[in-house]
Amino acid sequence: MGVIDTLASTVFGSGRNVVAETVQVFRENAENGAARETALSQAALAQFAAEFALERKSTFDTVIDGLNRVPRPAMALGTLGLFVSAMVDPIWFASRMQGIALVPEPLWWLLGAIVGFYFGARHQAKGQAFQRSIASTLARAGQVTEGIAALQALQAGSGEEATRIAAPDVVEGEVQENAALAEWKNART
Repeated sequence: MGVIDTLASTVFGSGRNVVAETVQVFRENAENGAARETALSQAALAQFAAEFALERKSTFDTVIDGLNRVPRPAMALGTLGLFVSAMVDPIWFASRMQGIALVPEPLWWLLGAIVGFYFGARHQAKGQAFQRSIASTLARAGQVTEGIAALQALQAGSGEEATRIAAPDVVEGEVQENAALAEWKNART
């Protein structure tokens, strides 16, 4: 018996599991790794949501945003207007195009750069707004998951389970009766 006790004490230690501790040196504990991964994901999502939090805009910002929306429709409608004017009054249109033909090439390059930067900045601003909306959606994923679980518990007829999921602050064993839920359950049976 002494040899077995000594061997067991050597392998498992006094209240410790030496085998498990030794294995954890070579292989990550899956449960602890999952907990760390979850904490990391939640922290990243919280930081992302805080970075792109929606801010209340001032009147000036709203006016400038409205002005920023003018050039694209103006250019599109202006181009369509040129086609219409070419059909309605070709002489007037031809004289205007002769004037445009006199514009020097460097001015065309400058116009191209201005329009390119305008649309590039607009594309970037829209992309960032899209990222903000994704961040806020992902930040609410936990709430949505809890809500779905509560609805599935209600559908399964487990009102107490749904109450526990929907109201996690209720102490276990002290589920308060929800009058509306009780009436709904009585109506189903």
